[in-house]
Amino acid sequence: MSVTVDAVPVAAESIAEAKAYLRIADAGEDGMIERLIGVATVLCEGFTATLLIGRAVTETLPRSGDWKRLTLTPVRSIDAIQGMDGAGGTVTLPIDSYGIDIDGNGDGWVRIRQAGGARRVTVHYSAGTADGWTGLPEPIRQGIIRLTAHLYTHRDAADDGGPPAAVAALWRPWRRMRLR
Repeated sequence: MSVTVDAVPVAAESIAEAKAYLRIADAGEDGMIERLIGVATVLCEGFTATLLIGRAVTETLPRSGDWKRLTLTPVRSIDAIQGMDGAGGTVTLPIDSYGIDIDGNGDGWVRIRQAGGARRVTVHYSAGTADGWTGLPEPIRQGIIRLTAHLYTHRDAADDGGPPAAVAALWRPWRRMRLR
C-alpha cells in the first residue's frame, strides 16, 4: 500500500500572519518562514489525523472484495479508480466492478467486486478540511503559526524544550483517533 499526496500549499496570508507574530518586517526570511509553515502544517496533519488544506491524493491498495478505508481524510471526492496488473500496467475496471463511498465522518471507502486482471488498484481522490489557509479554523491556524514561530526562534538551539504545550491544546479538539 502506498499513498502520495500533493505538497502542502503555503498561502501568502499564512506567511504574513507568521511574520506579524514574529514581528518581522522585511522579506529576507520569507523563504524560511514558508518552509517552516509547511513543516508545521504537516505536523498538525499528523497530530489531528486529517488533511487540512484540500489537495490531490493517489493511493494504491491490494485487490480486495472487502471495503477498504482510504488512508487520508476527510475525503472530498473519489475521482478515479484504475486497476494495475502484475507488471504495473493499467487495467480498465468497468464502473460496475467496484464500489465507492464517503461516509459521514469523511472517510472514503473502496471495494473491488470484479478485479479482472488487476492485482492492485490505484485510487485518485481529493481530501482536505478547507480550500485554503483562510478556511481553516482559527485554533488550527494559530497553532500552526505558534509552532512556526517556535521552529523559527529555536532553530539550532541546544536548550530547546520542544514545542509549546499551547500548540497541542489548540489542535486537540480537532484530533481524530481511530480504534482498531
